[in-house]
Amino acid sequence: MSRSPDGPMVSLEKAVTAHLERGGFRFEVLVEPAAAQKIRDGKELEIGEDLAVDQIFKDSSKGDRAADENIKKVFGNCDIKAVATIIIKEGEIALTTAQRKEMTEQKRKAIISEIARNAINPQTKAPHPAARIEMAMEEAKVKIDPFKPIEEQVRHVLDALRPLLPIRFEKVNMAVRMKGEDYAKCIADIRNFGTLKKEEWQANGMWIGVVEMPAGLQTDFMEKLNEKTRGSVEVRLMK
Repeated sequence: MSRSPDGPMVSLEKAVTAHLERGGFRFEVLVEPAAAQKIRDGKELEIGEDLAVDQIFKDSSKGDRAADENIKKVFGNCDIKAVATIIIKEGEIALTTAQRKEMTEQKRKAIISEIARNAINPQTKAPHPAARIEMAMEEAKVKIDPFKPIEEQVRHVLDALRPLLPIRFEKVNMAVRMKGEDYAKCIADIRNFGTLKKEEWQANGMWIGVVEMPAGLQTDFMEKLNEKTRGSVEVRLMK
């Protein structure tokens, strides 16, 4: 088993145990809690930054390493990064009550943000404010898993909210018309909000464009462009 040349960057005090029982053996790694969440969200494991010790254990509390032959038998190789990733993704994470509460709150805020960004009231075509979504989640008694990916949980949250809120994910097209002198200071923001589907320069020096974006961003989009152009921009929702 190879070792990280830079050494561990996560203290043992902050690390939690991720364990997986498979093939009659138990395998453990010591991982930073937020890193465990990151890896379960699909991001890559960085051994020197995410693990307290670059080893696969059979009992981390005793410092007992898992035998290489057992690791290879179950996982097909002894690569620490590959094996640790499987243990973290598919195993169980032992969190303290405080750690679980903090991570659940972070995931809850991320889910609310994702829904507010993409959802609208289909009756009015207006976005739902984050506070309204949060209140509806509380009313629906939605439970958040600190380790499940945001995208997976958003689907379940939307199902729970629909009896309480008219809500759906949708994209909208926003028409923009601005002075040529404002183009340079606005185009980066325009592209950050969505996809520029169409643009052209008019003979009088005005720039017009059509931007496709998540429906929940339309208010923020209009506010941003009005701020940048001091209110001289024209922005409207296309039907």
